[in-house]
Amino acid sequence: MKNLLKNARELKGLKTRELAQLIQIDQALISKYENGSRKPTKEQILKLSKVLDIDYETLMIAWLKEKILHEIGDDDLALKAMNMVQEDRLEYQLLTPTLSNTLQLLINEIDILKVQLEKFRQFDSFRIAQALELEYTFESNRIEGNTLTLRETDLVVNEGLTISGKSMREHLEAINHVEAIGYIKQLIDQNFSFNEREILCIHNLILRGIIPEDAGKYRKVQVMIKGSSFMPPQPYIVPKEMEDYFIWYETHKKRLHPVILAAQMHEKLVTIHPFIDGNGRTSRLVMNLILLQNGFVIANIKGDYESRMKYYNALEIAQTKGNNHDFLLFIATTEKECLERYLSIISQ
Repeated sequence: MKNLLKNARELKGLKTRELAQLIQIDQALISKYENGSRKPTKEQILKLSKVLDIDYETLMIAWLKEKILHEIGDDDLALKAMNMVQEDRLEYQLLTPTLSNTLQLLINEIDILKVQLEKFRQFDSFRIAQALELEYTFESNRIEGNTLTLRETDLVVNEGLTISGKSMREHLEAINHVEAIGYIKQLIDQNFSFNEREILCIHNLILRGIIPEDAGKYRKVQVMIKGSSFMPPQPYIVPKEMEDYFIWYETHKKRLHPVILAAQMHEKLVTIHPFIDGNGRTSRLVMNLILLQNGFVIANIKGDYESRMKYYNALEIAQTKGNNHDFLLFIATTEKECLERYLSIISQ
């Protein structure tokens, strides 16, 4: 691992002092990592992989390999035990299917639609994107109980009007959500690195002016989800859960189909429920950030009663029974429908 780190740093043209500043540790530690006298922590491995553009899984495997060899040394029984673990792992992988046939067929159909979409990208326009993003804002807020109609959402966002009989919160939810969409599109244009800062910025936009003291901050109290039997983790666990969330993303981002990755990132974030409010909107924005980044379209979950109940029920099964198949199927179906609609608009 020491050669991997040193070679990557030199390839980047970074001095040990500069690398230390970027990941906020002492310069002497970088030298010790590179000569093998000290091992980075798991959290530092994640930072190093991002700054040095090393595949997280590659770096993590090298780190674990050195750690394991250090622990077991030349003990023959320990080496034999490791071989047995590997055999058991391979057997488990063979017995564990990746996707159900139904879900795999759906993903195949989505990929075909995406290929068709690429042929019509030249006919895309700002007006189409703006209209669909407005619909997304309307539906995502409607899921959470916002009563603005699509037309009223348009008047608030694009005309700056105030709708009589509607609360200030509902107005701010519409304005904030549109700004959050603009932010994730800006991240994509900047070839961003997905991390805690970006999620906190997204959440800050969602709750800005609504609950300013909690905007962009993890919750400090226990919460319950209305209408659900699932109990989110205690607040003191949230930072560690979020740390694991980003490690999971780095490990799986190149291994999973983008639609599956996006759906799981949504499900995992809303299950951690890291914020006092705005978890649903933030999770859906994260999902769509990943979809847009990979050339797909916004998966716009409808806010009508029937669609909302399908969405919530699939999510609760994932949270309470540990089976996310229905949720993945729901998101994939939503993305397929949105792709079909998008194609019907720009191919006319």
